[in-house]
Amino acid sequence: MKNALQAAGLVAELADVTLRPDVSIAMDGDDAARMQKLLDVLEDLDDVQEVYHNAEL
Repeated sequence: MKNALQAAGLVAELADVTLRPDVSIAMDGDDAARMQKLLDVLEDLDDVQEVYHNAEL
């Protein structure tokens, strides 16, 4: 897709592959707060490069 845009004379500001889940889990209230806290802790770890999840926060 990026090459097709460039061939048409358009320059993409960002070209990245995104993983999207087929099924999402809606979370709200305390569950969403706990999930966000878990994601924050995981992302703060030096050894973790990417965190993928299927939660809708």
